[in-house]
Amino acid sequence: MTTYLVTGGAGFIGSNFVLAGRRAGVGKIINLDKLTYAGNMENLAELAGDPDHVFVRGDIGDRDLVFRLLEEHQPRAVINFAAESHVDRSILGPQAFIETNVMGTFTLLEASLEYWRKSGHNPAGFRFLHISTDEVYGSLEPQDLAFSEDSPYRPNSPYSASKAASDHLARAYYHTYGLPVIITNCSNNYGPRQFPEKLIPLMILNAQQGKPLPIYGDGQNVRDWLYVDDHCRAILTVLKKGLPGETYNIGGRSEMTNNQVMAALCLILDDAVQDSPNRPHKNLITYVTDRPGHDRRYAIDCRKIESELSWHPQETFETGLRKTVAWYLENRNWVESVQSGDYLNWIEKNYQSR
Repeated sequence: MTTYLVTGGAGFIGSNFVLAGRRAGVGKIINLDKLTYAGNMENLAELAGDPDHVFVRGDIGDRDLVFRLLEEHQPRAVINFAAESHVDRSILGPQAFIETNVMGTFTLLEASLEYWRKSGHNPAGFRFLHISTDEVYGSLEPQDLAFSEDSPYRPNSPYSASKAASDHLARAYYHTYGLPVIITNCSNNYGPRQFPEKLIPLMILNAQQGKPLPIYGDGQNVRDWLYVDDHCRAILTVLKKGLPGETYNIGGRSEMTNNQVMAALCLILDDAVQDSPNRPHKNLITYVTDRPGHDRRYAIDCRKIESELSWHPQETFETGLRKTVAWYLENRNWVESVQSGDYLNWIEKNYQSR
């Protein structure tokens, strides 16, 4: 049976990938997660009792642990989702982002390189798949072409700088040591199980409770939105067909301003919760002081993965958003479990109305 070592597999994208992989019967998954605030074992509840999902609580920065897992389970691939990922948190406390995203990735690469070498180079088509972000490319003006795999790196936040550094390390381990590394850079993910510090789940929960829906600045910042299940399918495609040393941009072909996202979300909520005392939900929208260094626009050119690997997003922004809203409305116990005191303190600190 094919085995994969997945890091960060209790977080948002990682847990959705683990679930998608087990549903598809791709093989055995060794799931390594530190279980920080955004990691949640409830994300993996449906895998309870599954002998082909092995959860290990631990840090990718623990080289001995990582190497022991590699030696013991002999995975065909390491899939690195483990990362601190929220821009606002990186502004308030960048050190954790350097420790996890840079040093953690370095440690994971070192352990993987040793394992790969001891296994006689390229055991069973070994791959190191590093999951990254479009934010490493910086910010675009309205008239600029979308980011391609050849776009220069121009990170503007501690988060994106730490991810850019990890991308460079991963690429260097391919070119210097021959480690079969593949890098993917994705646009903004949304969907089930996303920790509610990110825009869409935060707004869904606030709207349910009649709280303000805070939008940074003028709301004209543009992002490309990628439904998480489409992203997971893309990663499985890259594992199967992708070439070592290559980078693949993964996008949803859904560029939207934050204002457009909020308008669509409020209409879906109006339709989904018709007895809500907060209808129309658009009346809850409020504008708050913009965050420092807020990139104006991201856009992904995903023609490479579409043409070379035959992957295409299946969800439009509307269909994906409707599925997302339905999931949060149907999974209130999950929501309650993540709304800890730490989460509430963070919201209070970051979203001050102007």
